Amino acid sequence: MKILVIEDNAEMSGHIAKSLQQHGHIVDQTADGRDGLFLAASEPYDVIIVDRMLPKLDGLNVVKTLRGSGVKTPILFLTALGGIDDRVEGLNAGGDDYLVKPFAFAELLARITALARRPAPAEQLTALRIADLEMDLLKRTVARGGKTIDLQPQEFKLLEYMLRNADRVVTRTMLLENVWHFHFDPQTTVVETHISRLRGKIDANFEFPLIHTIRGAGYCLRDHS
Repeated sequence: MKILVIEDNAEMSGHIAKSLQQHGHIVDQTADGRDGLFLAASEPYDVIIVDRMLPKLDGLNVVKTLRGSGVKTPILFLTALGGIDDRVEGLNAGGDDYLVKPFAFAELLARITALARRPAPAEQLTALRIADLEMDLLKRTVARGGKTIDLQPQEFKLLEYMLRNADRVVTRTMLLENVWHFHFDPQTTVVETHISRLRGKIDANFEFPLIHTIRGAGYCLRDHS
């Protein structure tokens, strides 16, 4: 992937760029909002990472300007401003995701990968599949191996998110934010409980499991092969 990092902290920007490059990505860096806006509007990127507090032009206005000019590149806010109002403001400005500093690089990488895998706005998916599991987005049905599986609405949302990010690790925080729309940790076992229920429906009594726990990271929906 080609990624743009707009971050005025040189040490952090350098660390992010180096780590992403070690994972095979191409990274451009800039330390102020105006240069970031110019690059984002003139170069094709797969993902843009932007801080909110930037010199010359703050991150919110960078994103608002990009969205206003028709740039649809996925944007991740990476910032120390972690209040609920700050998150809502960033997402309303046109950000696709929001990660608060300090952060674990593994989660940053997982979020970037998930953003890059999202279908383009013009692409209207009608079905999601992995192995012998199929979800019909129009009929709102799920089947595995030809057998219909009844899911509760929240279970359906959870499975849909995991299918859209198949073969990628999704963290507990990502699930809370994207499935339950919690931009804070409610200190409950809601994720673990729903994962367990989902496993009981789509993995039990089948030849191989699709939902895998990645110790210390999160969960991954993937084929056994």
